[in-house]
Amino acid sequence: MKILVAGIGNVLLGDDGFGPAVIAALRAGGPRTRPDVEIADFGIRGMDLALALTGGVDAAILVDAVARGGAPGTLYVIEPAAGAPPELLAHAMDPARVLAYAAAIGAPPRVVRVVGCEPARLGDGEGDGDRELLVGLSEPVARAVAPAARLVGDLVAALAEGACTS
Repeated sequence: MKILVAGIGNVLLGDDGFGPAVIAALRAGGPRTRPDVEIADFGIRGMDLALALTGGVDAAILVDAVARGGAPGTLYVIEPAAGAPPELLAHAMDPARVLAYAAAIGAPPRVVRVVGCEPARLGDGEGDGDRELLVGLSEPVARAVAPAARLVGDLVAALAEGACTS
């Protein structure tokens, strides 16, 4: 089984950099993965991620900041619902839209999970002098990086054993 673990987010927008931080933790000695597991930081490159999702991947774990109303640093495992419009914005990485776009251009993975973290602060990304760019994660989100990396490792193991089938 070929599994893609993809970090999503902009490191210049505060907690939106959660996905890339988890990917860095995995690369720096987080949970060991199998040789058929690709770990990649896609940042804000939605088209690249959509193409990777249609490149013969059986399963994908997308790691991203996800605002769901919980306490900052709360981790979620989400099975994305189909139905988002297949629109890909150059610098907007909504996992549902990327998955819809991937389905429109090819065959996306059978199994997709999102490991999300509730953000405490997000920059607005405008960067025009009047707007705020935020470099670095808030304390509660930074504390969630190692547990998220372990959670990704557990999901990879479950996927490899066939425990997650849809």
